[in-house]
Amino acid sequence: MRKRSKLVSVIDDDESVREALPDLLRSLGLSVEAFPSAEAFLGSQALGASDGIILDVAMPGMTGPELQRELRDRNLQVPIIFVTAFADDMVRERVIRDGAVECLFKPFSEDELQNALRLASLVI
Repeated sequence: MRKRSKLVSVIDDDESVREALPDLLRSLGLSVEAFPSAEAFLGSQALGASDGIILDVAMPGMTGPELQRELRDRNLQVPIIFVTAFADDMVRERVIRDGAVECLFKPFSEDELQNALRLASLVI
């Protein structure tokens, strides 16, 4: 019997991230769904099926930290790796204190991403 690959939801308003990051994640053996907004993710079937989330901090509408709080309020325990174009250590500390596994500053390396995925128990 074949084991199901883990599903990672990528939520980022940057189209280039939504196109490139899933390819890299698939090369690591993960299944991927990509969403342009937190609202699109909340309205999807991936909401209850995701094994992990890669989430942009700053997005129009609901921000990444607001989605993090919404998931916590719904008692959905899913590892979150934040990504952000703004290298702000205070934001990084806050999202990790609020339960995120990691917060990577764009552009991040494949090694940094793989380390974060390991912390989130999404890859070995």
